[in-house]
Amino acid sequence: MNTEILGIILMFVVTVSLAIPLGRYIGKILSKEKTLSDKFLNPLDQLFYKLSGINPEKEMSWKQHLLALLTINLVWFLIAMFVLTNMSWLPLNPDNNPSMSGDLAFNTAVSFITNTNLQHYSGETGMSYLGQLTLMLWQFISAGCGIAIAAVVFMAMKERTTDKLGNFYFYFVRTCTRILLPIAIVVASLLAFNGVPMTFEGKDTITNLQGDQLEVSRGPVAAFVAIKHLGTNGGGFFGPNSAHPFENPNFTTNIIEITTQMLIPLAMIFAMGYIIKRRKLAWTIFGVMTLGFLLLMVPTVISEVHGNPAISHIGISQNMGNMEGKEVRFGSAASAYWSIATTVISTGSVNSMHDSFMPLSGMNQMLGMMVNAFYGGVGVGFLNFYIFIILAVFISGLMVGRTPEFLGKKIEAKEMKIAMMIALLHPLLILAGTAIASYTYAHHSETYASWLNNPGFHGFSEMLYEFTSSSANNGSGFEGLGDNTPFWNIACGIIMLMARYLPIIGPVAIAGSLAAKKYIPESAGTLKTDTPTFGLMVFAVIAIVAALSFFPALALGPIAEYFTLK
Repeated sequence: MNTEILGIILMFVVTVSLAIPLGRYIGKILSKEKTLSDKFLNPLDQLFYKLSGINPEKEMSWKQHLLALLTINLVWFLIAMFVLTNMSWLPLNPDNNPSMSGDLAFNTAVSFITNTNLQHYSGETGMSYLGQLTLMLWQFISAGCGIAIAAVVFMAMKERTTDKLGNFYFYFVRTCTRILLPIAIVVASLLAFNGVPMTFEGKDTITNLQGDQLEVSRGPVAAFVAIKHLGTNGGGFFGPNSAHPFENPNFTTNIIEITTQMLIPLAMIFAMGYIIKRRKLAWTIFGVMTLGFLLLMVPTVISEVHGNPAISHIGISQNMGNMEGKEVRFGSAASAYWSIATTVISTGSVNSMHDSFMPLSGMNQMLGMMVNAFYGGVGVGFLNFYIFIILAVFISGLMVGRTPEFLGKKIEAKEMKIAMMIALLHPLLILAGTAIASYTYAHHSETYASWLNNPGFHGFSEMLYEFTSSSANNGSGFEGLGDNTPFWNIACGIIMLMARYLPIIGPVAIAGSLAAKKYIPESAGTLKTDTPTFGLMVFAVIAIVAALSFFPALALGPIAEYFTLK
C-alpha cells in the first residue's frame, strides 16, 4: 500500500513538473512569440488559413469570438449527426455495427462537441471505426475551442483598454497544430509500445486458456486514448473506458494517462501568468485549486484503502482495500486518485467503476464536478474559476468599503449580474434535472424500472451523478443507471449544451466588458489579488456559492447511504 501512495505522489509531482514549462510554451504560442515549432508548423497553419479563407491577423471583439465559436460548433454537430445515424452503410465498419437511433446520436454528438463525452453506448458494439474517428476529431476540436476561448479571456486580462482581443481561428489552429497534435502523437506512441492496439482491422479471433474461441474487438485505440486524455475529453473507445486492458494495459500506461489528462489544465494556469505577466497571481490560483483537489482526493484515497466496513463486519479481510469495481493491476489507492483527478478536471475517463466506490468517495467525485473550478477542463476550467475571482473581488471590495477592482478595471453591476447568473446556472441545471428524474421515477416506477438497479439512496445518487456529470462537461457515470433511453439521452443532451456554452459566454462577456473600460493604475488602496489572503477568500466563495448549494441533494444520496453502512 505504501508503494501505491508513493505512486500517487510521483504522478502528481511529474504532472506539475511538466505543466510549468508547458504553460510557458502555451503562453508563447498564444502570444504570437517565436518558438522552435514555427519553422516546421507555420506552413501547415498557412495551408489551413488558405483553404478556409481565414485572415489570422484580423482582430475580433469578444462578440465576434463567440459567434465564430458557436457557428463552427453548429457545423460540426450536424456532421456528427450525419455520421452517427448512417454508420451502418458508411465505410470503415468491418464489424458491421449498426447506426445510432436519433436520440442516442443527438446525445453523443452534443456530448463530444461540448467536450463532455458522456457515453450512453459501448464503443466496441455501438460504433464503427468511421464513427470512432469522427469522435476522435471532435476531441481535438472541442479541446482546441476551449483553449482558444480561454486565450480570449487571457488577452482581455492583459490589455489595459481595448475592444480587440486577437483572432479566434488563430488561437484555435495554433492550439491544435502546436499543442494538441504533437503531444498526442507522443502519448499515442508510448501507449502503442505498451500494448494498446492501433489497427483498422476488425475483430480478432483468439483461443483462451480453456480452449474456447473468442472474438476480441480492437481498432485505432492508441490514438483515440491519447487525445481523449490530453484534451480532457474522456470518451472511451471501449465500454469500460480506461479500465479496459486494451485502453490501459498496465501501471505504466496508467501513469502516462493520468499525467496526460491533468497536464494542460494545470499548464493553462501558468500560461495565464506568463501572458499577463503576473506569475504570482498564477501561483495563487494554482494554490487554491490544489487545496481543493487535495481536500477531495486525500479522503477518497483513505476511504478506498480502508475498504467497506460492512464487509469487515462479517469477517472478510480487505488487505487491498475496497476492490469492488477496480482493476488489480492498479489497486484501490491509484484508482481513487484517478477518480478524483478525472472528476475535478472534467475528463470523465475512468480506470475503475465509480458506482462501486464507497458512498463518501462518490460524494467527493460529485463535489469535484459540482464545484467545477479546481483545475477544470482545458481552457474552460479557468473560465469557471474566473467567475469565482470576480465574485470574490466584489465581496472583498464591499467588506473594506472600496470600489471592487480586478487588474485595474472596476467591477460594476453589469459584470456582477453576469457572474451570479453563471454561478447559479450550474446548480440549477443539476438540481432541476435530478428533481424531474426523481419525480418521474417515483410516480411511474414500473414504467421506468429499467433506470435503476439500486432504488433508494444509491439510486438517487446515480441520477444525481448523471446530471452533475452532464452539467460539468465531465462524462463519467454511476453506470448502474440505465441511461440509454429517450429521456436520459435528450435531457442530458440539453443540459450539456446549456452547461457548455452559457458558462463560456458569461466569462468572455465579463472579460470583454472589463477590457473596454479605462485602466486604473494600482495604488496603496488597491486590493491585492495575488496573496494567500485573497486566495482563501476565493476558496470561501467557492465553498459557499457552489459546494453548499448541493448539500441537501448530497444528504439525500451518498451521505444517507454512508450511514446505512454503520
